[in-house]
Amino acid sequence: MIVLGIESSCDETAAAVVRNGTEVLSSVIYSQVPLHQPYGGVVPEIASRSHIEKIRAIIEQALRDAFPESEEPLQEVDAIAATCGPGLAASLLVGWSAAKGLALASGKPLLPVNHMHAHLWSVQLDKGAIDIAAQYPQLGLAISGGHTCFVEATAPDHYQLIGQTIDDAAGEAFDKAAKLLGLGYPGGPVIDRIAREIPLEERHSIAFPQGKVALDHPLSPGLRAELCVSFSGLKTALLTYFRKNPPQNEAETARVCAAYQEAIVDAVVKRAEIALKSGKYKTFAVGGGVSLNGRLREALQALADRYHVPLLLAFPRYCGDNAAMIAGLASVGGALPAEDPLAWDIDPSLPV
Repeated sequence: MIVLGIESSCDETAAAVVRNGTEVLSSVIYSQVPLHQPYGGVVPEIASRSHIEKIRAIIEQALRDAFPESEEPLQEVDAIAATCGPGLAASLLVGWSAAKGLALASGKPLLPVNHMHAHLWSVQLDKGAIDIAAQYPQLGLAISGGHTCFVEATAPDHYQLIGQTIDDAAGEAFDKAAKLLGLGYPGGPVIDRIAREIPLEERHSIAFPQGKVALDHPLSPGLRAELCVSFSGLKTALLTYFRKNPPQNEAETARVCAAYQEAIVDAVVKRAEIALKSGKYKTFAVGGGVSLNGRLREALQALADRYHVPLLLAFPRYCGDNAAMIAGLASVGGALPAEDPLAWDIDPSLPV
C-alpha cells in the first residue's frame, strides 16, 4: 500500500510518500524554526500562515520525488493520510483541509492519523520489512516539545496511555531553560551540546528535582502515578537557582545545563525502568523530537540493555515532526477508525 502523508500539527510543513509502512519514497519538510526564533517559541498565528503559504508546494514536491516519471503522481498513491490531532488548532486545520481537498478531488480514501501514534511508528521508517508479532506488546515513549507520555501498544492500531507529564513536556522544559539562560531557541539541542562539556561524573553537582508525582495524585483512568512526571517544579528550581547563582562564565552555564539535563533524563529513565520491570514488553520504542537528545539516548540504551529489551529509535531525520511517520502508520492500518473521514474535524486535544 502506498500512502501520501501530510503533517502540519505545529511548526513543520511536511509531506511524504511511504510504501508498506517502512519504505520512504519521499519526505519533504519545511521547518519554521527561523520564523519563531525571535520569539523564543512557536507563535500559532505565524505557524498557520506559513503552513498556508508552503503546503501546496511541499505536497507537490513529495509527489514528484516519489514518482519522477509519472505525469499524474497523485494517481500513484492508494490513500491520503493526514494528522488530525493533537497539535495547534490553526496549524492542524491547514494540513487536514489540504488532505480533504485532495481526497475529494482524486477519489482516494482519506485516513486520519493520531500524531503521537505516528511518532512511535517513526522508529520503523527506512528499516525494511518488520515482523509485527515480534514487536508487540511494546512500551512506547513519545517525548517532544508538547508531549511526554508512556504508552502500552499491543498493535500498530492499539495504544493505551499509562503515564505522562501532568504539566509541562520535556521539550518545553528544555526550551524554557534555554530562554532563561539566554541560549536561544530551540533549547534542547543547544543544552545537549553545552552539557557535554561537563564530565558525566560531575553532572549532578547541582541538585534539581526529578518531578515525582504523588501516588495519591488524581489522574485519568489508566494512568499510573509512578509512570507520571512533573517538570514545572524543575523549571521553578532552575529559576530560583539562577536568581541566587547567575552563571558568571561559559563553564558555569555548562554546569547548570548538565545538571538540568540530567534531572530530565533521570526522571524519564526511572519511569521507563518501572515499566520495563514488568517483563511484558518485547520492544521499547522511543519517538519524538526530544528522542534526538544524545544523553537521553545513551541512558535509555543502557536501561534497555540492562533489561534485555531491544530499544527502537528513529533515524535523526524522523525524530522531529515529519509526514513519513504519518503515511507509514496509515499504510499498515494504524489510522484512526472512521466511517466517514471527510466528515471529521481536527481535534487539537486528541488523546493517545
